Amino acid sequence: MPSTSSKQKVLFCIAKAIKEGKTPASYSKQAAKMAETMSLEKLNVYCA
Repeated sequence: MPSTSSKQKVLFCIAKAIKEGKTPASYSKQAAKMAETMSLEKLNVYCA
């Protein structure tokens, strides 16, 4: 299930960047929480 809005897509892509270590977790508290709980594979699907 891909993201339904542009804001969701941005949030999932930030979470993906945090998971990959490209962005510090302090950039977005909500995205950091998503990065902790979701797999990179799942984030790739939602970010696409």
